[in-house]
Amino acid sequence: MPHLRPGLLLGLTLGAVLTAAAQSGEDYEQAPIRYTATAPKDAIVGIEARLHSGDLKLEGDDRAKMLRLLRELDIPVESQVIVFAKTSFQRERIKPSTPRAIFFNDDIYLGWVPGGLFEVASMDPELGPIFYGFDPHEDTVPNRARFGRDEDCLRCHGGQFVRGTPSVFVRSVHSDESGDPLLKFGSEVVDHRTPFSDRWGGWYVTGRHGQALHRGNVFVREEKGELVADHSKGANVTNLAPYFDLRPHLTNTSDIVALMVMEHQLATQNSLTRAAFSARRMMHYQQSVQRDLKEEVTSEPTYDSVRRVIENSAQDVVDHLLFKDEAALPDGGVEGSPAFRETFQQRGRRTPAGESLRDLDLRQRLFRNRCSYLIDSAQFAALPEALRRRIYARLAHALRPDSPDPRYAYLLADERARIVAVLRATHRGLPAGWPLN
Repeated sequence: MPHLRPGLLLGLTLGAVLTAAAQSGEDYEQAPIRYTATAPKDAIVGIEARLHSGDLKLEGDDRAKMLRLLRELDIPVESQVIVFAKTSFQRERIKPSTPRAIFFNDDIYLGWVPGGLFEVASMDPELGPIFYGFDPHEDTVPNRARFGRDEDCLRCHGGQFVRGTPSVFVRSVHSDESGDPLLKFGSEVVDHRTPFSDRWGGWYVTGRHGQALHRGNVFVREEKGELVADHSKGANVTNLAPYFDLRPHLTNTSDIVALMVMEHQLATQNSLTRAAFSARRMMHYQQSVQRDLKEEVTSEPTYDSVRRVIENSAQDVVDHLLFKDEAALPDGGVEGSPAFRETFQQRGRRTPAGESLRDLDLRQRLFRNRCSYLIDSAQFAALPEALRRRIYARLAHALRPDSPDPRYAYLLADERARIVAVLRATHRGLPAGWPLN
């Protein structure tokens, strides 16, 4: 393993230190999950095997290695978003003039401070996010992994903010001109529900959004115990050249739409991980009790307590899939990079009529059809069967043409019909006859 402790990635909070004993006591380290003890099956496993065999070589300078890795992992350069807050283990390298770039696709997040380490969070279908560090300056050593699995990231990504589940997330912090977050003034863990005005503190943001203000592109200061910031200076920025030297980076954007897509994606993936862990724990509990009581050991939830947990987990997943409580976009919507929009949308399967779950709206909401494209992910497909059945049943109730679930009343009839049509035409895991009314 490389001798590095990069933490990760998306909003690592400073000073969050849990002891190794506390980490080992987390539920996800116990049966049946055994997060750290279980060998992952994510995309980095294949990359590591190819590096070890010599089939893949990462050569050249850091920039060339990053570009090759992005190609191998099918991560578009256009997904680049940039954070200047010191919210990574590489805090000594990070500042507004030398920010950290993050690239992503549906399954992998790859972070890089030019001249520093590569940081990776890769989604395993059953374990959720797996955290790795890669030192591009270290020569290949026989029998040593180039991508070292870094459990130190769990200090925050599995303990401080997200008890019980390894998670990935974006944070909005108040950062001063050196990149130090002023944590005494609070912060936000951002998802699709976060008000626009509370997003992107400590991040660079490119794109247009009318008169609405966000926290990006702005440095704050404290005066007499009060937070002082002029967020109007960070509005509608389309050129990052005044902020830092763009030449070491791979593209010149930190796209507002890419940020919003990533925030939705992270929160939904966390919901899937949380639900899967809860369902597996409860079925493990049920089967243990059944064995102790000499009952028939079943693969279906039969105890009321187990059914309730699985039902509640299904509801949380459906809430995320259907964008429940999505924050309003600014009047007039948002406008980001055409390059990211085209790259993102072309990855989705489409109906004969041309509809997709990846179609962006950007005027009133983020997506035209508010059912997450992550329903097509390997992580969703790997959910325990009993849980997945409850999710499909709840989706069917939410999307009924008549008397749908009032919890999702914001989905009007035409949108519900479009979502059903897209799922029937493109989603490969639907139960036979879905949706059953």
